[in-house]
Amino acid sequence: MVFSLFGFNQQRSYATSYEDDSVMQETMLDIPDSLIQGKASFYGSEFNGRKTANGEIYDETALTAAHRTLPFGTVLRVTNLRNGLSVIVRINDRGPFHPDRVIDLSKNAAEEIDLITYGVTDIEAEILEQ
Repeated sequence: MVFSLFGFNQQRSYATSYEDDSVMQETMLDIPDSLIQGKASFYGSEFNGRKTANGEIYDETALTAAHRTLPFGTVLRVTNLRNGLSVIVRINDRGPFHPDRVIDLSKNAAEEIDLITYGVTDIEAEILEQ
């Protein structure tokens, strides 16, 4: 597994409940701490030059991203699950503010994984450095 190469072999357990034959059961799912899955979008050009949450000026040509909770400076490998293309980004902002999305990429990062074509796509992001 790739995670052991980077020392990210810890796992979180999430409880999920479901009803089966009128009996409520609980199942534990093991999800690596270093893996994020969900939908990604990207910043529009109108944000270029504005201040990000960590105080930097947003540069649409940089390989950066916004995440709601990851520490600033966290480095991720983001993979577009539609085509397998990946890009490495650094978290420097907060967001996305759409409830169905887990990360917003800079325009250049989105171009690297052909996200511009789709606007929103399913991704998997691996934490490389925190």
